[in-house]
Amino acid sequence: MKAELPERAGIVVLGPRALPLARRLQRQLRGAEIVEAQTGAMGVFRSLFRAGRPIVGICATGIVIRALAPLIKDKTSEPPVVAVAEDGSVAVPLLGGHHGANAMARAIARATGGTAALTTASEVRLGLALDEPPAGWRVANPARAKALTARLLAGGRVSVKLEAGSADWLTKHPRISAVDGGADIVVTDRARGPRERALVLHPPVLALGVGASRNCPPAELAALVRRTLASAKLAPEAIGAVVSIDLKMDEPAVMALAERLGVPARFFPAARLLMETPRLRSPSAAAFRATGCYGVAEGAALAAVGRQGALIVPKRKSRNATCAIARAPRPLDPARIGRARGSLAIVGIGPGDTHWRTPEASAALAKASDVVGYGLYLDLLGDALRGKRRHSRSLGAETERVRLALDLAAEGRAVALVSSGDAGIYGLASLVFELIDRTERPDWRRLTLSVVPGISALQAAAARVGAPLGHDFAVISLSDLLTPWAQIERRLAAAARGDFVLALYNPRSQRRTRQLESARRILLRHRRPDTPVVLARNLGRAGEQVTLGTLAGFDAGAVDMLTLVLVGSRSTRVLAGDPPRLYTPRGYRAAPP
Repeated sequence: MKAELPERAGIVVLGPRALPLARRLQRQLRGAEIVEAQTGAMGVFRSLFRAGRPIVGICATGIVIRALAPLIKDKTSEPPVVAVAEDGSVAVPLLGGHHGANAMARAIARATGGTAALTTASEVRLGLALDEPPAGWRVANPARAKALTARLLAGGRVSVKLEAGSADWLTKHPRISAVDGGADIVVTDRARGPRERALVLHPPVLALGVGASRNCPPAELAALVRRTLASAKLAPEAIGAVVSIDLKMDEPAVMALAERLGVPARFFPAARLLMETPRLRSPSAAAFRATGCYGVAEGAALAAVGRQGALIVPKRKSRNATCAIARAPRPLDPARIGRARGSLAIVGIGPGDTHWRTPEASAALAKASDVVGYGLYLDLLGDALRGKRRHSRSLGAETERVRLALDLAAEGRAVALVSSGDAGIYGLASLVFELIDRTERPDWRRLTLSVVPGISALQAAAARVGAPLGHDFAVISLSDLLTPWAQIERRLAAAARGDFVLALYNPRSQRRTRQLESARRILLRHRRPDTPVVLARNLGRAGEQVTLGTLAGFDAGAVDMLTLVLVGSRSTRVLAGDPPRLYTPRGYRAAPP
């Protein structure tokens, strides 16, 4: 049994000496984030632990133990924790050995040439853990596993009865044998009582097919499923997937049911369900008129278990929902069943520097299977894209990028569409919603959409020079590719009259050279010539340049599409120093006339 390598680990370093090793380990652990904790290390460890994040501490084991000891309560829900020596010679799984810590320690040892100091006897000596079965399996009474594990470790034998599915990971063990009668372990999809003496394992062999009218109350569907399972004496822990027709991909009740059961939701097109018509117990002409197939719940359940599976609970109905259950001969692999509901995260990665990328953005990238973006922005992400499908498009191909991202997500993939700065500020987020709104693509409308904010160029530039945004400000793009220049001029004049601090995006390109000078002339009608102006180029990237000038004297020829222009208000002050700093007072009482 091979444990999956955890994702999104926090690699905690307590000093600069550990950073080179941390970067090596980051390349081995998908979606890992380096967390520097030169001070407050205890709080950092506890914060990651409370968030359920896998932890790799490059430090002495005692530091990690003292930090986490007050929080340790339930080994079944705690995240994996590994301590690594600063020279990489030893990786010690401290918590969650069977939850991925052992797997992380092995991966770290392979990367460093060191030793993974595993201490979980069942995995070291037996090669399996009865209380941590393969993905998708559930243990009904994990307390029973301890005695059986001890027996195996002492050289004894254990018997297993297979009532449902197969269990190669058990039966291939030399001291575990399959029997037909009473057994130490029972592999079953049936509900078992609390007095069961055998260790009860539930394999994911049941496909729960469901149908629901639009906006069906989630509680109604959940109650129907609960009654159906109880009447059939089936264990909900044996459900491997909730399955339905793709028309229900965005039905809240279906997704809520899958989340409640802790299993994936998978969907089939009507044409695929139509192929199951000869196997249906209760085909419905009304269902065909509504969906294009003769039975959603039964058809989806049968499609999930394949030709060797069978319908064991025919369709059950409530006012707004239906469900049916089929059994597969082997544990179900959700990756091979139908299609997942696709997701598209529109991710603002900030200026590009790792330290300016939010944890939410890093998490969205870690979850993505495919990442779409302008080539430069993808390059800035570096190792964060390791193991992902990368889809690069040119700078001007925004619509092409967005369409590609939507199409990939509609295939059931988890897609991240990357935008520099904040995706919602002159970024791609609005274009995503615009295309969905204007295009007749039902599959796009069924996607899970999220917008992940990032640090904008506006925020980054302001932080570099002080606090020029201390009072009201306005943001205007000088690009007239989509907005008539006359309208941009009116907005510039209005913002200038209103005495806003101004951030000018897209100020100048190789083809658009006159707009910035026109903007300067408009502003000089309302601002003094010595009004401070900041030119911030390549913020957070190699070649960063931040210069301070005046409205009358700044060099427009030094500005390009990678530059943000900040223009102070009449209240904005220059604080002398090396370097000088800008700030705008929070009140305008002292503003000069």
